Amino acid sequence: MEFNGPLRSNGYTLSNSPERLGFLEASDPAWPLSRLREQYQAQGYLWLKGLLDRQIVLDFRGWYFEQFIGTGLLAPESDPREGIYSGQPLEDPAQVHRIMVGVVRTPEYAAFCHNSAIVRFYQTFLGGEVHLYQRKLIRYTRPDDPNCTGAHYDRVYLRQGSDAFCSSWLPIGDTPVEMGGLTYLEGSHPLGLELEIRVADANQSGDWLSKDLGSVAESAKLRWLVANYEAGDMVVHSPYIIHASTMNGSPASRMRLSTDIRYQLASAKIDRRWGNDWSPEDML
Repeated sequence: MEFNGPLRSNGYTLSNSPERLGFLEASDPAWPLSRLREQYQAQGYLWLKGLLDRQIVLDFRGWYFEQFIGTGLLAPESDPREGIYSGQPLEDPAQVHRIMVGVVRTPEYAAFCHNSAIVRFYQTFLGGEVHLYQRKLIRYTRPDDPNCTGAHYDRVYLRQGSDAFCSSWLPIGDTPVEMGGLTYLEGSHPLGLELEIRVADANQSGDWLSKDLGSVAESAKLRWLVANYEAGDMVVHSPYIIHASTMNGSPASRMRLSTDIRYQLASAKIDRRWGNDWSPEDML
């Protein structure tokens, strides 16, 4: 697998040496449950290829960007499904913000996150009835926006419930490496757990580890793993694996669209702070 580099995140350039950059290993959702669980424990993630119906994902992408027609976000007369960025300043940024926040409260978004393929996977993988946290994030990323998610692990944000939850990242549309997407620090879930123990012992709140992904990889002597994601894929990852995002460098000015959702067994302890829809002011 090849791509045109370099990859950037928050103004930093990632090393493309084979010691510091590699590729995710794909998994087939049809594999035996024992194999998927073994791979998840070993890697800290599963990149499930084609779990969702591709057409459903692309249709939802089109519906999402249709909400922004007339705001100046999309290139004039472009197909909303393509999500082509206009490249122009927004006339009313507050309107765009309201639409973005409002989408998480729509039945269309709820149906997407409760897709039967996702629910069936988690019921089987976790071994029982499952709970989807109401707080879910969906966001677009404009081309060449240097602001990316820094290196972190998810347990930091859900400490008042069980740590047996699974995070899912779903690319809503094809997302090749040059468009960014999530990148995972290979084999870092034991490191994340170790860091969490230290933070808990010191009674610290925790946050991003760093915006400089290169220094994180160098310090840990590990590789960042990237992928050419496709519509229909879903990544499942451990609460402790360290991950981040890279800049969208789409040469066609396509916006990246993705959603973050979290499932766990309904019988496990639930972090009640995550029982409301996402809003920028929730401080979680």
